[in-house]
Amino acid sequence: MAVFTAVSLDDLTLLLKKFPLGNAIAIKGISSGIENSNFFIDTARGEYVLTIFENLSFAQLPFYLQLMRHLAERGVLVPAPVPDESGELVVPLHGKPAAIVSKLEGTSQMAPQPVHCAAVGAMLAKMHLAARDFPLQQPNLRGLDWWNETTPLVLPFLDERNAHLLRAEMHFQSAFAACDHYHRLARGPVHADLFRNNVMFVGERLTGFFDFYFAGCDTWLFDVAVTVNDWCIDLDTGVLDSARVRALLDAYHALRPFTADEQAAWQPMLRAAALRFWLSRLYDLYLPREAEMLTPHDPTHFERILRERIATPAPELFA
Repeated sequence: MAVFTAVSLDDLTLLLKKFPLGNAIAIKGISSGIENSNFFIDTARGEYVLTIFENLSFAQLPFYLQLMRHLAERGVLVPAPVPDESGELVVPLHGKPAAIVSKLEGTSQMAPQPVHCAAVGAMLAKMHLAARDFPLQQPNLRGLDWWNETTPLVLPFLDERNAHLLRAEMHFQSAFAACDHYHRLARGPVHADLFRNNVMFVGERLTGFFDFYFAGCDTWLFDVAVTVNDWCIDLDTGVLDSARVRALLDAYHALRPFTADEQAAWQPMLRAAALRFWLSRLYDLYLPREAEMLTPHDPTHFERILRERIATPAPELFA
């Protein structure tokens, strides 16, 4: 993602002395995204991804990396964390926590068709089921508590129309989170950021999910809603594409059937997923951190999606 912390080839050479990856050959910063410092690294043993965590602590990181290891061991296509010579998955680099994971083959599918969406839906259901026995617990750190903390920080930057939308949606989501059927929704570890650029394909074959560093324990339906709001929309308008929505939901439902409570919560959850990313993009735009390569995402994209989800009923989860 964005490079906040620079790493030289000499830095990488010293770091790799602790890992069974052979000598460092090359390192290249990855410019997309805004949370961590990510690098493609070439070593004598192959290609990997190095991440320096700018916000997450040494104490928080075992959840993410152990989750990735847990999923990989159960056949879910995710990057495998590489332990150092002491078996540690998290190591210090420039005073910050860092980790190395395997690099997935393929490229991101930025113009998905129903076949790609079906593959994503099936793998997402497989991921949720595989994580049911994951022993570590951590809440979704960008959930309702974060929304409540962030809303007053961004409100001063908004015009009257958007300030009204944000206040009204926060009121709606707080009420939704307090209702009985919300508390009956299936829960467990979720990816929480499964956008098109966090999935790899070779042709129509899905080769893996990556970037689990927003993962946490939340409702599985929230994870589905985040995914649908990116994979199944017209990017210019935010309108859902019914063929892609149907392909993703049907493939998921075939492996992990949706419940009646999830059906009732579907429309509010699509709104919640849109709100979460509208808020984070507002925060990143108006309260940015410095980085060598930082490209804030346009918050109006998720404002449009939120308004569209409020205005237009979504396709049913299942027939």
